Amino acid sequence: MEVFVHHIYEFEKGLRNLVLHTTEKENLKMIMNKLNNRKINYEIYEIEGNRINIFFGAKECVEVIRSIGKQSLREYTFEEDFILGIMLGYDRRKQCERYLSFKEKNARTA
Repeated sequence: MEVFVHHIYEFEKGLRNLVLHTTEKENLKMIMNKLNNRKINYEIYEIEGNRINIFFGAKECVEVIRSIGKQSLREYTFEEDFILGIMLGYDRRKQCERYLSFKEKNARTA
């Protein structure tokens, strides 16, 4: 939970517009309470096992996640994965390399 609290701090200080936090399902109620109390927008994805992904941050950013409309990161297209990486603040150049690598691998298997 220390990492989660730190993610909230970074969002509230303007260091991040969108955060992806992965945790155990048992933390869900506490996390939802903290986000609701701070009026922070969020979207939750259940993942395999007993884990969840929680996207939270600026309303517009969370709305983009919702508009993609997929409940698993594995379902994301290459383009959606690229957009997500940029929104999370990942290195733009590395995201470009990752995207091109995915496209190249897909072209070889097609």
